[in-house]
Amino acid sequence: MLANSPTETIITPAKLIIDPLFASLPLVAILRGINPAEIPDVADVLVDEGFNFLEVPLNSPGALQSIEFLAKRYGRTIYSGAGTVTDLTLLESAIDAGARLIVTPNMNPAVIRRAAQAGCVILPGVLSPTEAFEALAYGASGLKLFPAETLGPAHLKALRAVLPTDVACLPVGGVEASSEQMNQFRQVGANGFGLGSGLYQPSMTLSALKQRARQYRQAWELSQ
Repeated sequence: MLANSPTETIITPAKLIIDPLFASLPLVAILRGINPAEIPDVADVLVDEGFNFLEVPLNSPGALQSIEFLAKRYGRTIYSGAGTVTDLTLLESAIDAGARLIVTPNMNPAVIRRAAQAGCVILPGVLSPTEAFEALAYGASGLKLFPAETLGPAHLKALRAVLPTDVACLPVGGVEASSEQMNQFRQVGANGFGLGSGLYQPSMTLSALKQRARQYRQAWELSQ
């Protein structure tokens, strides 16, 4: 048997879909490009608007410092952590900084397995049924459908035909503050979304961020 076979490393994943924080507002704020000086005020605005999932991509300046700040400030009241986690070295650095949320652009079995063992919510990026089922076998908490803007709702509908109903699927990439767009994805099985530059851009004003955060939250609430 292959050493990295899922049958040897299977982990019971945390079911994100039943987590109260996910049920409250299943939108992941992707803070790409944020720096440690901005993170306190930006995080406060988002948390005040009901966001419970804050992702700091590791290719952002001072990312580990920002992740550590979030962990100390909010503890277990939200899920904060790292995105663009592509290997074990990056993962261990994020865990050491206090990350409880790990998001990847790809399906890396070693990263998924270790993140699950560490008790993190782990959302790997997947495209195909093969990647999706392998990710779940290694302990994924949910699935990041990426890039959603090019795949579209039809792709998610096809995946949902074979995926377990209790697996959370989150389209990421090109998601707008539009209840119509969100509804198109929700009708075919989306349980939440990852929000990038449509929500946050470096050096934007806090008032603009607050307005966008509220628009996204309202779009989610109006979609079905």
